[in-house]
Amino acid sequence: MCGIETIALDARVVSVIKEQIFRAQLANGHAFTAFVGRTGGTTAIRIGDRVAVALSPYDMSRGRIVMKGEGEHESA
Repeated sequence: MCGIETIALDARVVSVIKEQIFRAQLANGHAFTAFVGRTGGTTAIRIGDRVAVALSPYDMSRGRIVMKGEGEHESA
C-alpha cells in the first residue's frame, strides 16, 4: 500500500454537535459528521461556514475538517 486514500471536498456546516464535532453537508445533499483535525488550527467554526473536508472513500459518514473557508457564514 502506498498510503491513505482520501477525498477532499467542500462542505457547509449545518449544526454543531459538540465543541469540535459538527454536522456538515455537501452541495449534493449528502450529510455527515465532521471532526476538527488534529493540525486544523481552525478558529471558531459556526453554522453556515464553508469548510474543506477529507473523507475516506470507504466511510462517507465521517470526515475531517482540514481548513475553514473564507468568511462566509449566516447569522444564527
